[in-house]
Amino acid sequence: MTQPLVDSIGHTFILAYREQTEPLATFLNSAGCQVEVLRQIHRSEYKTYSRSYLCLLNHRKAWEQALLSEKPTLIVEADFVPVANFAELPAPFDPADKNLGIAWLYTCAAQIYNITDQGYAQGYSTAMVAYIVTKKSAWRLIELAEAIQADPGPETYTPWDSGIEYYLRDRNFHNYVPWRNYGEHGGIPNPEHRQNNLSTTHRADVLYGPLAFDPPYGELFKERTYGRIKGLGRLLLNRYLRGPVLRGSAHPGRLLRFAIGRQLTLRL
Repeated sequence: MTQPLVDSIGHTFILAYREQTEPLATFLNSAGCQVEVLRQIHRSEYKTYSRSYLCLLNHRKAWEQALLSEKPTLIVEADFVPVANFAELPAPFDPADKNLGIAWLYTCAAQIYNITDQGYAQGYSTAMVAYIVTKKSAWRLIELAEAIQADPGPETYTPWDSGIEYYLRDRNFHNYVPWRNYGEHGGIPNPEHRQNNLSTTHRADVLYGPLAFDPPYGELFKERTYGRIKGLGRLLLNRYLRGPVLRGSAHPGRLLRFAIGRQLTLRL
C-alpha cells in the first residue's frame, strides 16, 4: 500500500511575511502535519532587494531547518490552499529513494520525464508554492542560494525557482511531480513577473479534490477554469509530455497513461 504523505514527512513549514496563516496552519495540523510558521522579519537593507531574492531568503530559512530533520520536510507558502482530502493522499515520491531531491505538491509549467517502476513521476516544475525536500537536497539548495547572493546579487530579479530542478538533477538527485495537485496557489501575481515578460498568473491545472477553504483571490470558478484550460492546452501542445521524451522513453505507455489519465476528471 502506498505510504500516506503525512506519514512520509517530518516538519511542515509555512513561509509568510504579513499574510494570514491561521486557516492554513489549522488545516494542516488537523491533517496530521507538524506545522511551524516562519515569518520573514523586515530589515533596512531589504529595501533595495528584489522580491524574488526576498522570497529566496524565506525559503532558505526553511531549507536550513530541513537540515535538522532525518525525514523529508514539507514547505508551503502562505497562499497555498490545500485540497480537503489532503490527509488521505499518497506521497508523490518514492519514500525509499535515497536521492530524493524535490517533490512538488503544486506544479507550474510541469513536464514529466519518466514514470518509475513503482508508478512515481519524475520531472520538472517551477514555482515553490508547496514542495518537499530532504536534508541532503536542502544543503544543495542552500549552496544555490549562496551562489545567487554572490551573482547576480540581492538587488537583481532572478527566476531561481525555474532552475532548481536542473540544479538538483545535475547533482544526481531525483525530482518528482504529482499525479494531481495537492492544492491551489491562492496568491496574486508578482509584479516582477510582468516586468520580466513572464506569465503573471499561475493556477493548478488539475486538483486531487475540492479545496479545503476558499482562496483569497475570489472568482474561484473563473480561476479554476483558467487553470484547467491551460493544463489541457499544455498537454495537447506536447509541453507537459514532450515528443523527444516520449520517443526516447523505454516505457512510453506509462508516460501517456500518466499524462492523459490525470486530466480525465470533470472537476475544476
